[in-house]
This record gives sequence, C-alpha cells and structure tokens, in this order.
Amino acid sequence: MTPSRRFLVSASAVVLTLAAFGPALAQTTPAAQPAAIVQKAAPKGAPNILLVLLDDVGFGAASTFGGPAQTPALDALARDGLRYNRFHTTAICSPTRASLLTGRNPHATGIGAVMNLADSRPGYSGYHGKDTATLAEVLRENGYSTAAFGKWHQTPDWELTPAGPFDRWPTGEGFETFYGFIGGETSQFEPTLFEGTKPVLRPPGPGYHLSEDLAQHSIDWLRSQHSVAPDKPFFLYLATGGIHAPIQVPQDWIERYRGKFDGGWDKLREDIFAREKRLGVIPKDAKLTPRPAELPAWDSLTPEQKKVSARLMESYAAFLAHTDAQVGKVVQALKDSGQYDNTVVVYVVGDNGASLEGGLRGSNSYLRQLIGFPDPPGGTKLEEIGTEKAYSHVNAAWAWATNAPFPWGKTMAAHLGGVRNPLVISWPAGIRDKGGLRTQFGHVNDIAPTLLDIVGIPAPDTVNGVAQKRVDGVSLRYSFDAPAAPERHDTQYFEVFGRRAIYHDGWFASANHGAPPWQLSLVDSDPAQDKWELYDLRTDFSQSTDLAAKQPAKLEELKQLFQREAQANQVLPIAGAKIFNRGLPDPAASLKRATYYPGALGVPETALPKVANRSWGISAKLRATPTAQGVVAAVGGNSAGWSLYLDAEHHAVFRYKAYDLQTLELRTPTPLPPGEHRLDIDLAYAGPGFAGGAKVTLGVDGQVQAEGQLGLTAPNLFTIDETFDVGLDRGSPVGAYPADAAPGYAYTGGDIVQVDIVQK
Repeated sequence: MTPSRRFLVSASAVVLTLAAFGPALAQTTPAAQPAAIVQKAAPKGAPNILLVLLDDVGFGAASTFGGPAQTPALDALARDGLRYNRFHTTAICSPTRASLLTGRNPHATGIGAVMNLADSRPGYSGYHGKDTATLAEVLRENGYSTAAFGKWHQTPDWELTPAGPFDRWPTGEGFETFYGFIGGETSQFEPTLFEGTKPVLRPPGPGYHLSEDLAQHSIDWLRSQHSVAPDKPFFLYLATGGIHAPIQVPQDWIERYRGKFDGGWDKLREDIFAREKRLGVIPKDAKLTPRPAELPAWDSLTPEQKKVSARLMESYAAFLAHTDAQVGKVVQALKDSGQYDNTVVVYVVGDNGASLEGGLRGSNSYLRQLIGFPDPPGGTKLEEIGTEKAYSHVNAAWAWATNAPFPWGKTMAAHLGGVRNPLVISWPAGIRDKGGLRTQFGHVNDIAPTLLDIVGIPAPDTVNGVAQKRVDGVSLRYSFDAPAAPERHDTQYFEVFGRRAIYHDGWFASANHGAPPWQLSLVDSDPAQDKWELYDLRTDFSQSTDLAAKQPAKLEELKQLFQREAQANQVLPIAGAKIFNRGLPDPAASLKRATYYPGALGVPETALPKVANRSWGISAKLRATPTAQGVVAAVGGNSAGWSLYLDAEHHAVFRYKAYDLQTLELRTPTPLPPGEHRLDIDLAYAGPGFAGGAKVTLGVDGQVQAEGQLGLTAPNLFTIDETFDVGLDRGSPVGAYPADAAPGYAYTGGDIVQVDIVQK
C-alpha cells in the first residue's frame, strides 16, 4: 500500500470512530461560545486631533503674532480658530513635552530637566513614571489611532541603546507609529532617524530636508488611516526640529529674507512690538522691556560682525517660515480628505522662548561656542550659514528680540521671555468665534485635559493597572465661547536650572539663578541667596515693573506658595550645575574596552567607553575584496566626530573633526589589498586637562601607515544626537565621502568582523 493510500484508510477510520462516539460527545461537551473580542470605540463623533509643537520659537517670531517670519499656515488656522496670548511653556524642551503629553507638571512626571542634564533627584531624573500616562496612551485605549512624527526627547540616556528597554520610547508611551529623532536636535539635511525603535537612514536622493520628510510621513499616515478605517479618529503629534539649532534650511528660503535684518536686533524688536500692538496680540498699554546689560547694542558691532549676524537671522527667519509651510501641507491634506472641519488643530508655537544659546556672537558651530572654544581663525563663513555644512545658531540678542515684548528667553524660567509662547487652536466644527483672541492664563499642561474634554473622555484613575497622579492642567474649552470668562488656571510654578517663578491670580514672583544661558558651565550658587522680584501681570503685561520693594508682604506670600507647590511636585531641592548628571545609571561607567559587531547601529555616545581627555584607540578587523569601500565605524556628525572608512580608491581613511576648528585626515598611501586586515587608530593624548591635543596614528596589520597631530580634541560628547554605528555613518557625515555616495556610505565589497574601542 502506498503512503497516500495508508493515510486515506487511517483518516477514514478516524472519521468512523468520531461518528460512532458523536452522540456521547455531544452529551458531555458544552457548546462552544464565541470569543469575547473587545475593541473599544471612541465616543461617537469624536474629533480627530493634530497637535503641532515647534521648537525654540519666541513669542514675537511668527507673523501671526507680529514677527518677521511669514507663517501663513499659522495665520490661516488663527483665522479659523483662536489665538491665546497668555499661554505658557516650561522654559525648556523636555519638561515642556512631558507636561504637554501628560497634562501634569513636568517635575511630577520625573522630567523636570532637559534629558541631557538630568540628575538623581526624583523630579529631574528623566525617568517618566507610568503614574502619569500620556495622552496618546489614553486615546489609544479609547479607540484612537495614534502616531508621532519628529522630535521626542523624552527617553532617559541609559535607555537609548539598541538593547532598550523601549517602554519610554514613543511606541512604549501610547504611539502606535513613530518616525523621527529621539534626542534634542539633529541635522535637518542628514538626520539621525528612527522608525519605531529601529535606526534608519533618511530617504535617498537630492533636495532632502527633515521638516518636509516629517510632513510627508504625516500625510502618508493620515491617508492610510483614512483609507482603512475612515470612521476611526486619529491623534497625530507633529513635533518638528525647527527652529532648534542647527539652523538649516533650503537656500531659496533664505534668499527671501536677504537684507531684512540689516537694521539690527534693537530695531527688529521695536518693529515687532509695533506690529504686536497693531494686531492686538498685546495690550495697547504694554511696555517694551529693555535690552539686558549682558547683550550688546547692535551699533556696537563691527561691520563684519553685523554682516555675519544679519545672515544668521536671515536663515533663522527662513527656517521658521519653511517649517510653517510644512505644517500647512498637513493641514491641506486634512482639507483634501474632508477631515479638517472635525479636526482639532492645536499649534503650540515653541516649546520655550527663543534660544539664547547661540551666545553673543552667534555661531556656525554652536556646540563649540557653548563649550567655550574661540571662533576659528578665518571667522564665520558667510556662504555656509544655514547650509548642511554648518551647525548654525543665531546671536542671543536676535533671540531676545524675537521674544518681544518680554525679557530674556529659553531656560530663563523667571522671565516671560522664557515661558510665554503663542498658541492657536482651530476646530471649525466646534469653535464659533473664528479669529478670536483669548487672554486667560494657560499652561502647556492644559492641552491634554482640553483635548480629553473635547473628546468626552475623563482622565482615567488607572492606566494599564497603574494608579494615576492627578492631572494638573485645566481644560481651556471653557474659553472657546466665552472670551471674557474668568481664568480657571490660577496657580502655576516654573523652574529650570534653579531659575524659578510662581504665578497666582495675576501676580508673578520670580528668582533668577546662575549665569547667562550661553555659558554651558552654569555658575552655581546658593539658591537661598537669589534675589526675588514681583510683578502684577494684571496691569503689567510684559513683566516690566518690579514691585518687590513696594509690596514685600505679597512677595513673601508668593514665595511661600512656590515652596508649597515645589514640595508637592518633586521640585525640591532647588539646585544648579553642581548636581547635574549625578547618581543616574551609566551603561559605560566601568567600560574600558568594548567590542561591536556588524548590525550595531544607533548606539549613543553615552554608551561607549569614555574617551574624552585621555588616550584611546580603535581596532577594526575586516575582510576586503578589490571593490571594498565604505564606513567601517563612525561616531558624531558634521559638527564633530570621527569616521574610519575605505574611500572610493580603497584607501583606509581616519577623519577626526573637532568642530569647525580643526579636521585631521589620515590616509594610507596605497589601497588596502584584498584579504583580511586589522586597522588600528591610536590617539595619544597630549594633556593634561581639558580638550588637549593628541598624536594620531593609522596602522594596517601592525604597521603605521600615516600619522598626524590634533591641536585639540573634543572635551566631552561630540554631539547631542548623533550615534555610533558599525558599517555606515548614520546622520550627518563625518567623513569626506564620495559625492555620489548614498546616505550612510555603507561598507560594501567585504565584511566587517568586529570593531573594538579601547581606553588607554
């Protein structure tokens, strides 16, 4: 009998046996019940949500609020909805985002400091507790599709490696889809991107810009959702890299602003102030606060300094205009699909005031400037400002000018220039007073409760089995149809780097702390010695008149209120620079030597052996064919970093870039022959101390092939967002790769066995 025949006989026997016992089985086995499949639907008629967050934009930068950058998308949304001129952020990036997405005060979430400068205090650790769930998680559990595109900056440094854990990445915080960058900044032309938790390269081809890519990904996702589930509402969070440094924007956008800022920052601030009054976004009796003594007058600059500074501001305004145009594309896609009328668009114009971190001179390498290195001997190259070749940032005085009429800017939580940002909310189906202005006090923690109120979902007591902390924000929906309604958010504290303030019933008490923001090493002092100021914002819109001497009792009352709020929200103890980065997990704390294999991508610098201000080396084993070329390993980017690679002629090359001050390139005199090889890089630190130079050698199979001298080396991390990668150079390029190379210049024509990084 053939196997198939035996099977047929056996199968027939089984069928006969089952038939014989069928009645008995029917009497003893209960009937199967349908599986309980539960997929919770959103409330009927629930609107879609588009939440837009820009980066480092001052109150008076966008044309909608009197600024020089033309923002027609924001203008159109304002005409369809409401403008808020007393809306506040936290004065710095990560805390604002934590507060925005949870509805809580930032320190209560564990993210009271920017992620790169977290410390072990519970309110500053950067470790987002699950007792303050995100809006995305709540909406996802209530029938919404959720996606985030752009900047995240909410994951602690020690959880950024490819080993995770990933529950504090966007896809672990309620977003079903994520495409963007995880850290605080990235190149706009060659970004360091992730899709979900996977490191990816930007799409190939010329003319790429990140803001355009994020907009297109948003549109593609919207179309996909509408095609497959047209009745399911969505929550789309679009957080652009613009206009955080590096200021990088297509050249044709820069040309639109040529010559617009030759009059300088003092004149620009006065012009913005006048337009703000004409538009009615500030009261007619508001005062323009004076330029701080730490910032220079425009007329004190040399002609060359004015030329460089004006060009920086041209790029800055262009970047904001270009960013707004991309938001406009997403809004247009909603209109084209018929979804716009029932979409709540919340457009937060900046996660803090304009950034002062560009320093007094501005820079084409702002990280170099923050560290304290001098300008390059040849000065700033005008033709590189705003391009992929530079890591540009405007002068602090330009930022101050665009924060008009308020004093100071980003990180200055004691000043409205740091915490007052424009807000526009549009919802054609739900807002009747189109084009209206609202003056009630609002805070970034109000956005989540506002959206839950609109949708009709109460803030949950538990999420995924975890009891939730109270929601600190207040829904702004009460203001939609009542422009004169009394404000409901009557108390709010602010704190960044020890700079702090308290708002209560129209009064604002504040205490500055530390050095100006463009000094990376903040001068620390006893917070108890800080001088407090007092302002009555009911009659003093711009924080112009200190009343501390006249009303000491009111000031003392508010100081005590700040202490109570600080105690309740994990703000205490107040501290400055001395406590930064103390007591947190460090994946590289005892790492003297590490071996990396092909597939090691997206490794943050913080997870590598610490090599700054010391001798160290690289050893790479590889196999090469006659066509071998591409990156063996690289870290950092166009601003600063190193890359070991084979060029198009198959020579081994090591390139080390120390910002725009020095670039050292070592190259073997002959091509690498086919076969197995070991490439060795040795950096003998010249030290001692900070950023000393090094003698550098490039060896092949134990023989030195090239050597050179670095006058200085990076004193800490090369960059904020670029990563270490084996087999390609993700993000902006460190090496001088072939002009026709695809993004990343991946290693081809052979195999990489391993790459070792060794402290010496």
